[in-house]
Amino acid sequence: MSLVVTGTVSIDSVYTPHAGHRETVLGGSCTYFAAAASFYAPVRVVGVVGDDFPEEFRSTLASFDGVDLAGLETRAGSKTFRWGGKYLDNMDHRETLFTELNVLMEDPPRVPAGYRDAKVVFLANTHPAVQLGLLKQFPKPALSVADTMDLWIESEREALVALLERVDGLVLNYDEAEQLTGKKNTVAAARHILEMGPRFVVVKKGEHGCILAHREGLAALPAYPAEEVIDPTGAGDSFAGGMMGSLARGLASGEVDDPLGFDAIRRSLAHGTVIASFNIESFGLERLSALSREDVGGRFDAFARMMRLH
Repeated sequence: MSLVVTGTVSIDSVYTPHAGHRETVLGGSCTYFAAAASFYAPVRVVGVVGDDFPEEFRSTLASFDGVDLAGLETRAGSKTFRWGGKYLDNMDHRETLFTELNVLMEDPPRVPAGYRDAKVVFLANTHPAVQLGLLKQFPKPALSVADTMDLWIESEREALVALLERVDGLVLNYDEAEQLTGKKNTVAAARHILEMGPRFVVVKKGEHGCILAHREGLAALPAYPAEEVIDPTGAGDSFAGGMMGSLARGLASGEVDDPLGFDAIRRSLAHGTVIASFNIESFGLERLSALSREDVGGRFDAFARMMRLH
């Protein structure tokens, strides 16, 4: 089952209070999503970088089994999107040190013709008008899900609302859910977003797990208990990658009849939670690069045992 992710590929600088800092790290929403999803299903990347993008970064992303980079465009004379952030002591919040949009200020990437038959589409965080334009290039997806952020909620609300009328699902954090709806209660905020169009909403709450609001019901999952958090960058994107990758695998194998069903989405959140728990254990893609599918399966089984009540 074909899975496509659209979004950003970036060069990051990350500063943490306990583990030091790293300059020139491979990052971006597409990057973390694709690496995480690859443990479950083949994934095609649609993105754009400048000619300053290190070849070793492309090789790193391509080293994940099943990641197709034919849709990752390199533009001569352009510079790659760059971001720098500093995490505060509790690691739940960070401050942005700089953002250099660079190639993101230009025309969005084009979806290759060979990708347009995709049945599962994830619109990773970028301008909602760009997300909608990309979505329209996929004629008949069985499942389309978007991510967003506070910047777009504040500055591009009209475009975001238009996007929500077209996607099946939305992934965002609890601060963003409150900002979008004006409701402080996470469940009330998620239910309100359902009224804006999506069939389901996943609200991420960091170390407190996530909440699923679906037209068929509610669910809540804890985070996998982590002993140490090195770098939370990309945790939300890797969570989405595990979630969407597991749904795509389920569709391909016939284990999932309806990727929009409550039970299918709820189970996929557990896979997202497990992958994200690995991602935070090191900088960039270092931890995911060292993983095997057996590692992922073992932690998923452990997480499933934690969730059993009898």
